[in-house]
Amino acid sequence: MERSAAPSCLYLIHSLSNSLSERDRRIADYILNDPAKAVHLSIEELAEAAQVSVSTLVRFVKKLGFRGYQQFRIALASEALAPEARIYETIVDSGEDPVRLAFSSASKALEITSSMIDSQDLYKLASRIIEANCVYLFGLGGSLIVAKDALHKLVRTGIRCIGAEDYHMQLMIASQMNQQDTAIIVSHTGANKDAIGLAETIKTTGAFLCVITTYPRSALSRMADMRFISASSGSQAISEAFSARIAQLALIDSLYIAIMKQLGEEGIKNVEKMRATIAKRRI
Repeated sequence: MERSAAPSCLYLIHSLSNSLSERDRRIADYILNDPAKAVHLSIEELAEAAQVSVSTLVRFVKKLGFRGYQQFRIALASEALAPEARIYETIVDSGEDPVRLAFSSASKALEITSSMIDSQDLYKLASRIIEANCVYLFGLGGSLIVAKDALHKLVRTGIRCIGAEDYHMQLMIASQMNQQDTAIIVSHTGANKDAIGLAETIKTTGAFLCVITTYPRSALSRMADMRFISASSGSQAISEAFSARIAQLALIDSLYIAIMKQLGEEGIKNVEKMRATIAKRRI
C-alpha cells in the first residue's frame, strides 16, 4: 500500500503519551512543550534537558519507529519549524482567525489519519461487515456521533445493523452477539471504562471487534481484532476530540465506499430503495 505521507512525529508522541513509562514521559513532555527548542538540541543535550540517559532517549526514538536520533530529528524539524506545528502547541488567547484555526486543525488531522489507514485492512473490514449476520455500532459521548453516522450510512446499504444511545441498552445488545456478528466501537481515548466494559462483553460472545480510536496502545485498542487509528490536534484551542471526530467521520465515509464497491449492483439497488422511500415524505 502507498501512503501519502509519513505519520506525524508529534502525533506519534502525543498518541503514545498515556502508555509511556515515567522516563519516556519526561522526554515526550519536554518535546511537546517546546518542539522548536527540542529540535535544535543534540542527543546529549536533549537527554540532559529531559533528565534521562542517552540510551533511554535512543530507545524512546526507536519506539516511535525511527532508525536513530538523526532521522527522528529531521522528522521533528519538518513539523516544529513549520507554521502548522502550532497545532500541537497550547494556544491561549490566540489572535488567529477562528475559521483558519478550526479548518487547519481538521485538515491536519485528516492528512495524518489518511496516511495511517491501510486500504487493505479497510477492504477486509468491509468484507467482514457484508458477511456478518449483524453489525453492531457502539460509541459513548462525542464518539456516539460517529457511531450514529456509521449506522446512518450502513442502513443505506441494506446491511443489517443495530445501534443504541443508552449505555445499558448497548450492554444488553452486546450480550446477545455471536461469532457471526461484527461490532465496531468508536472511542477517542480508548480508556473509557464503559467502552472497555462493552468490549469485554463482546469478547465473551466470540464476535469480531473493530475499534476506532486515537490511541493505538490504549486498553480498548489492545482488545480489538482490528483497529483504525485517527489523528487529532493536541492544541488546547481546538479540542483533540473535535479534530479526531472529523477524521473518524471521514474514515466511516471511506468504509462506506469500500462496502458499496464490494456490494456492486446490490448495494445500488438498496440505496435506491432508501431514496425512493424518503422521497415520498418530501413536499
